Amino acid sequence: MQDITIRLDKIKIEESWKEALKEEFLKPYFLEIKKNYLYAKGQGKILYPPPHLIFNAFNLTPFKQLKVVLLGQDPYHNPNQAMGLSFSVPKGIALPPSLKNIYKELEQDLGISPSPNGDLTQWAKQGVLLLNSILSVEQNKPGSHQHFGWQTFTDSVIAIISQKCEGIVFLLWGNYAKAKRNLIDSRKHFILQAAHPSPLARSGFLGCRHFSMTNKILQEQGKEPIDWKIDEV
Repeated sequence: MQDITIRLDKIKIEESWKEALKEEFLKPYFLEIKKNYLYAKGQGKILYPPPHLIFNAFNLTPFKQLKVVLLGQDPYHNPNQAMGLSFSVPKGIALPPSLKNIYKELEQDLGISPSPNGDLTQWAKQGVLLLNSILSVEQNKPGSHQHFGWQTFTDSVIAIISQKCEGIVFLLWGNYAKAKRNLIDSRKHFILQAAHPSPLARSGFLGCRHFSMTNKILQEQGKEPIDWKIDEV
């Protein structure tokens, strides 16, 4: 029989995040997330990302090194795409349409040529939290885990960042992300909004210049800017 209790020592998440979020992990809703996830797994469903990458965004971007939050919705639902980072796919995987537009905007904004590599780990390691609102999904079923309770957890993450940090740049792309604005104290932080980068979204993402604007904000605070260039291999 599977263990459906929550033990902090068993949660594989970077230590500064574990400290910041420990009260969330012990709340009843987080136990429901675990129950829902284990039930789906027990039904033989194929789930993404792989279990060891569910908290990848947190593990690559320690709480104490946080500069930017880039909010996505739920993980990619096709094989080999989801890696626990919003908008990112592993090296060697074809670029999804939204990421192609992100790279197009990077080129327009900063003159950075689009990379064939969609792995955004380099951003994460510089303090860009690539946070999906929902942290798991069933294969070929977008939004399939939206009832698990993940949004309660990630809303709390955003609220805790807002409360405990200063001068974070929040990139809210699309209506889903913009709806999180009320969780952020705009007196302490910077909020940049644009349309979703998906080609299906209404125009308004290309030309937003969020990459240069983010670096300007960081530099004005005396912080190191983000090197947005992604290596080709």
